[in-house]
Amino acid sequence: MPALLDSHISELVRLFPCFSSVPREAWRLAELAPVTPDTPHTIREGHMLQHAMFVVSGSIRIYKISPAGREITLYRVRGGQSCVLMMASILGEMEYEASASIETEAEVLLLPVDVFKHWMDLYAPLRQYIYKQIVERMTSVTQLLENVAFQPIPYRIAEYLWLQSAHADSLQLTHEQLAIELGTSREVVTRTLRSFASDGVVALSRGRIGIPKRDALLKIIERHS
Repeated sequence: MPALLDSHISELVRLFPCFSSVPREAWRLAELAPVTPDTPHTIREGHMLQHAMFVVSGSIRIYKISPAGREITLYRVRGGQSCVLMMASILGEMEYEASASIETEAEVLLLPVDVFKHWMDLYAPLRQYIYKQIVERMTSVTQLLENVAFQPIPYRIAEYLWLQSAHADSLQLTHEQLAIELGTSREVVTRTLRSFASDGVVALSRGRIGIPKRDALLKIIERHS
């Protein structure tokens, strides 16, 4: 790929202020790569990463697959963020412990592993950014694990729908997609949603979940808290 232009670097520094101390000449091995959901990639569990990746735009889903083949979404990486599991794998020289799915058209900054490690040694703002991201993601993943372990499915589904419907009265979402988000089976999701629908909490149609009574979701959350 061609070398980054000064305008590219300026935009990256605006989006990632942690790069503000990196001199222009240090960027010669960095790449900006456009990707889409159809772009082939090898970011799978067990892979030894060759690049540190920073998301400039778009959305990339990070997930785990159980031995039984069930998926659960850990988190999403969007513009101005990085995947902390990738960074931890690189710094620990370990295999990647998750998988990545490109959800939308995106642009990513790729830094060769050796360059990334060198920058981590040299530039304190980058170290602080990575460690802060690790702490924030650990907190969110810990909350996810607590929900999986201790909260009943009606609570988890109601909470997810409540959070996702803050600015919409319906969600384009299949039962299978919701099951993947929550790390459960489609059958359990379908059974719970039908129960919600019979109480008028949601309205179900093919590939879409209507939220006619958002306050009713909050009551389910409170009832199971």
